[in-house]
Amino acid sequence: MSEKRTTPERITSLAPGEIFVFGSNLAGMHGGGAAYTAYRHFGAIMGQGVGLQGQSYGIPTMQGGPETIRPYVDEFIQFAKDHPDLTFLVTRIGCGIAGFRDSDIAPLFAEAHDVPNIVLPEGW
Repeated sequence: MSEKRTTPERITSLAPGEIFVFGSNLAGMHGGGAAYTAYRHFGAIMGQGVGLQGQSYGIPTMQGGPETIRPYVDEFIQFAKDHPDLTFLVTRIGCGIAGFRDSDIAPLFAEAHDVPNIVLPEGW
């Protein structure tokens, strides 16, 4: 049995069909952290805070606690299931500028472990 792939600490390029999943804000102001990387390199759209944008996918993390993030994570997981032709590289959303710990956010992705085209950060 092979070990499941993990998201690299730094993503500087993507293969065709790979999607950079980043923490966003609802206003889609991609000014820092992974959101800025998504905007500069992977097609994130300024003013769009949620969903597929070029070769990236935004999950809002700046609007409250983990309970406010969960619906967006659930929506993302369903999106990934509906798009098995794409591979989603999830960054440590919410664990940078938003100020959460891995232990706050990782449990939101429990269902993602069973989705073969979702790649999670190490330890999630």
